[in-house]
Amino acid sequence: MKNIDRRYFLKLLGGGAIASSALLAACKKNEIVNTTSNQEPPIGKMTYRLDPHTKNNISLLGFGMMRLPTVDDIYNSTSGNKETEIDQDTVNRLVDYAIEHGVNYFDTSPVYCQGLSERSTGIALSRHPRDKYFIATKISNSNPGSWTRKASIEMFENSFKELQVDYIDYYLLHSIGGGDDALATFNGRYMDNGILDFLVEQREKGRIRNLGFSYHGDVSIFDMLLQWHDDGRYHWDFVQIELNYLDWHFAKEINPRNTNADYLYNELKKRNIPAVVMEPLLGGRLSNVPDAIIAKMKTREPENSVASWAFRFAGTPDGVLTVLSGMVYMEHLKDNLLTYSPLKPLTDEENAFLEEIANDIYNLKTIPCNDCKYCMPCPYGIDIPGVLLHYNKCIKESNMPNKGTQDPDYRRARRAFLIGYDRSVPKLRQASHCIGCNQCRPLCPQRINIPKEMRRIDDFVERLKQNKDEI
Repeated sequence: MKNIDRRYFLKLLGGGAIASSALLAACKKNEIVNTTSNQEPPIGKMTYRLDPHTKNNISLLGFGMMRLPTVDDIYNSTSGNKETEIDQDTVNRLVDYAIEHGVNYFDTSPVYCQGLSERSTGIALSRHPRDKYFIATKISNSNPGSWTRKASIEMFENSFKELQVDYIDYYLLHSIGGGDDALATFNGRYMDNGILDFLVEQREKGRIRNLGFSYHGDVSIFDMLLQWHDDGRYHWDFVQIELNYLDWHFAKEINPRNTNADYLYNELKKRNIPAVVMEPLLGGRLSNVPDAIIAKMKTREPENSVASWAFRFAGTPDGVLTVLSGMVYMEHLKDNLLTYSPLKPLTDEENAFLEEIANDIYNLKTIPCNDCKYCMPCPYGIDIPGVLLHYNKCIKESNMPNKGTQDPDYRRARRAFLIGYDRSVPKLRQASHCIGCNQCRPLCPQRINIPKEMRRIDDFVERLKQNKDEI
């Protein structure tokens, strides 16, 4: 894998795409979250959902290939940069174990893992019979340089080559509704260049078996595409949405530009359009909750992981076709397999309990960063996710000195915040270096006003350094 040619991938995205491609890089070594102890998941017990259109049985647990295990960064002597290398042997082992235990849905994209995810996914899956798995990938032409018909079709065709297939089971318009002018962005990516009609033709030819879209952003675009479905202009075989117990009612409360998951799900349900779920853990936020919330959940289910609550919530609605999870470690995979082999649907009383937990998490007032790294790289070198995650971590661990110097715990919390900030984010990559260029803002799936948050956190840090009472 050391000789992977990335030049062709970057060419597909067009001029200025280097930043945009790495924005969507999400290969990383995740923190191991609370998982069920050494229990082995059973074979032959996976819960499946029937696709109402194809009549295929789809595993309720889907394998998201946005985050893959990596080896140490390698140095490119030509460019002088460090580059990511996928740990293909580990990917193969994870995929083999998943298929052995009934997982048959694998979701990737041309831009995941710095453009390496599709190739790695293709290598792992091609070792198995084609009828053992369903592949989902996307037209990820997010950068204006890749909006041309030629570049978009080249990206589409390259997916077949990288995935080593002659048809794609589930193909998506990637992340519709994003950008400050969501309609203009949508038209530029899919309509003005005729790409949506091209994809419909590919579905008619059988190269695409199911056509859908993934939604992040302006709900008017979501509603428009469903209206097209109702009118018969375009037919959607499935739709991918963010669904978890926090976003069910609180997505819009956390950020007015977001849409509550209950609305998204119910709009699909009444049209009999299967929902594919992404972000069941909100990028890990629903597994890395404060100790008090962990204790509350463990009181009810002491043997089950914190993450299992979120996966049960996401998998319980009958309109959900599959729930995607990025499983970098075998511990993650085994824990999710235990949850879905078979699924124990949530009861009404358990749903009410998770509503309480959602209230508890919402009241923490954390910044809704999922560490997806779509905002990266920053042209000024700021580690945007690192800054936001440190801020959230201090809230979670009660290390926020926000009650003024008269608080007895102020000095300890102040020291923990500032020392932790310098340790987790190098000084040259901290929020103080943000100039507000706004390049990152339209790329954030959670629609965070990143420049505003950088200013706010930098002001907070400066006040701590000056030891002011007003924080």
